[in-house]
Amino acid sequence: MTNINSVPEIDEYLRERLMPAEGVIPQLPGIDIFGNSIPAGPVGGDLFEYINFQQRFDVDSRIQLARRLSNEFLTPLPRGAQVRNPVDDHVHWLQETPGYKPEMEPEYRFAKSSEQARIAEDLGDLYSTAGILIVDAQGHGTISAKIASTVHSTFHALMLSELCRYGKTTPELFENINLRLALSVTARHELAMNRGVGAREIATMLYGEVRPGGHFRFVNFGHPPPLVFSAAHRKFVKLGESQMLQFLALGLQIPEDHPDRKKYYSMSFRQREINPSDLGEITLMGRGDVLVLYSDGVFDGSDELVRGQLEAVMLENYQKPAREVCNALLSFAVEQDDKLRRTGEDDLIDDKTALIVKRN
Repeated sequence: MTNINSVPEIDEYLRERLMPAEGVIPQLPGIDIFGNSIPAGPVGGDLFEYINFQQRFDVDSRIQLARRLSNEFLTPLPRGAQVRNPVDDHVHWLQETPGYKPEMEPEYRFAKSSEQARIAEDLGDLYSTAGILIVDAQGHGTISAKIASTVHSTFHALMLSELCRYGKTTPELFENINLRLALSVTARHELAMNRGVGAREIATMLYGEVRPGGHFRFVNFGHPPPLVFSAAHRKFVKLGESQMLQFLALGLQIPEDHPDRKKYYSMSFRQREINPSDLGEITLMGRGDVLVLYSDGVFDGSDELVRGQLEAVMLENYQKPAREVCNALLSFAVEQDDKLRRTGEDDLIDDKTALIVKRN
């Protein structure tokens, strides 16, 4: 029988849900990763998570399944046998359509078989890949934490589908998360808007994947842009436009070619859905280079004075392990909160997240 006193309060539950355990930090050759988050209150709207593919998913079993299906898809279904898989089902449908020709079946089976072969190959890349997810829901408190938790749950549900269909993450995953936070054209939302109730759930998100050698590929929805501290030059380096690609915050902009675009409110229509060319790419070129990811409680990405102060913190700490670099940046952010309290600007204090990827 469950002890009622052991059931956590909602804030405690959300706080634990939005913070990863240290045991899941991915271990990549030559890469040191560590992140931490400090909520502005009992619980906050910041979420960060390491995606340790080897720990979270049975990559071996998934590869074996893809290879088995690749072989099975090639084999015609014996007459009178039960359908074994979606390819058999589709071939059966093809055979019932006007204009069916016998050569259609082997061509279709080969195409679907090759898809599974590629999935097996792409799944193999997960052994040397680490994912990083950062979400910052507007405001701070229980409602913001709930919004961040919604993005978190949606992300993982879609990730399961992605690995089954493609063996990797694709832009489709992010378009679906974006749509999940969009404001739908429904009576419930219209009523809330007419009453002046804040029905829109707004959050920024940055998701990226790290590979050995310091390669980081990412998508950014309204989140402050990454910073790269060069060990050789001992300062933040300027990143090119292709490394700073950014969409509006989640849910604010629907692609014009999305079939459900008329079912959601959009500030403006994006010309098209995301494709691989819309992903940002950063490579930590030298040993000791540091990639800094953060939420706007640490830095909003635009204040040059704060950027200079962060650079000074990095200069003092960049040679240390990722954990110590992260803690130094968060300590700096907490000190800024103390200044805001002294000047009576407590309302400007926000949740703080920092995540460090260092090339050793």
